[in-house]
Amino acid sequence: MSAPAAGAARPPEKTLIAGVGNIFLGDDGFGVEAVRRLGAHPLPDGVEIVDTGVRGVHLAYQMLDGYDTVLLVDATARGAEPGTVHLLDATQPATPRPRAAALDAHHMTPDAVLALLDTLSAGTGGRPPRRVLVVGCEPADIAEGIGLSDPVEAAVDEAVDLILRLVAADAHTEAEAEAEADADVDVDGETDADAETEAETEADTTERSTTRC
Repeated sequence: MSAPAAGAARPPEKTLIAGVGNIFLGDDGFGVEAVRRLGAHPLPDGVEIVDTGVRGVHLAYQMLDGYDTVLLVDATARGAEPGTVHLLDATQPATPRPRAAALDAHHMTPDAVLALLDTLSAGTGGRPPRRVLVVGCEPADIAEGIGLSDPVEAAVDEAVDLILRLVAADAHTEAEAEAEADADVDVDGETDADAETEAETEADTTERSTTRC
């Protein structure tokens, strides 16, 4: 095996950040507002932001478009204080996802989108993302009306900061992995097993820092 060409770099991993929610149902518009503010910040190469709103079917199809990581941003009720920001790992849920039932465009939660994703992946052969995270916020009021409640409004910037840290960490980890791979290639082109060990350690850290859906 020959060593990679000097200066050669693989394309950056593709990451999708999708704001989910209905802006006409109060705090359910949290995800839409969060990605709107996120758009004002510089992001690493390969990171794409979309305002999905209630177009859950469209999002499920888009998630099969070769993304390595997908971050879903949405109001997520988990029994905490309103305005609490959650980071959930939805890649391998703790309980099986229900099969996608009749679609209701106004109630396409991340769970419903992911259930539909499983169905579409099996039917089309599309590749689902390697990792799916949900950045959620505990809602206070999802009654009809436009505008976020005070605690959820205050949590938007916290969620944006969290997302920026997540995508920056991914970019930093990828750059480190490439640098280490270059450093570990010997004259015969063989690599050290340390890279694999570090990758496993990084995966363990991610699991510990998030909560399974």
